[in-house]
Amino acid sequence: MEAVFAVVALLFVLFVVLGAYATVKVVGAAKRSADRHITQARRTVEDHTLRAKAFAQPGPAGEIAQLRLGLRTSMRATQDALEAAVAEDESLKESLGLFQRLSAHGHELDGELRRLESEPDRTTLAARLPELRERTERITSAADSLRWAARDRARRFASDDLDSLSEQIDMEAGALRHWTTTEQHPAPPPWPETPAADAPEPASAKEPEQRTARPAITPPAPRPTYSWQKKPRPESTT
Repeated sequence: MEAVFAVVALLFVLFVVLGAYATVKVVGAAKRSADRHITQARRTVEDHTLRAKAFAQPGPAGEIAQLRLGLRTSMRATQDALEAAVAEDESLKESLGLFQRLSAHGHELDGELRRLESEPDRTTLAARLPELRERTERITSAADSLRWAARDRARRFASDDLDSLSEQIDMEAGALRHWTTTEQHPAPPPWPETPAADAPEPASAKEPEQRTARPAITPPAPRPTYSWQKKPRPESTT
């Protein structure tokens, strides 16, 4: 009985541990999903705010908002494109690594632009705009180049696969229509078989040979002689 109780207790502990592990995994997944949705909602709200500032605020402040909006849009689109493509094409891992290094510069610039949105000195802000604009263009241009290169690569692979598939389908279609080739080029009739050496020859071929071998007239048998017949007497010459 003690062994049975020990087994039951062990099973109970095992079920408790597995239940706790499953609960932790579910809670962690739910937390990550919630954080992802919260982050996405925060980004959406911030993007709408920047878009409103870009159109509503004239001057350097509106241009700063426009620079931030363009930077964030380009970087997010490139990140989504590379992360989706690297799952199917592992050769893009190097491109994703380069983007992560570029992303560090993008985050630094975005933070600097966010701080300048509340800058009260418009003269200083206007003086810094050319340098900020040039940095934004360099980062977004590099991000766009990586994104379009990844898309071109995926499109080229899809085109090559489509060409190969079309060629295979054409070959299969030709094989399925084999009767067309047979009708255009009919097969020649078979050659007659050579007669065997021991096959009997036709009677017409043997008749001349038989007529040649058999004599035309059968000679008569010698006439028999009898004892009562007299021998001819020789005539006298005198």
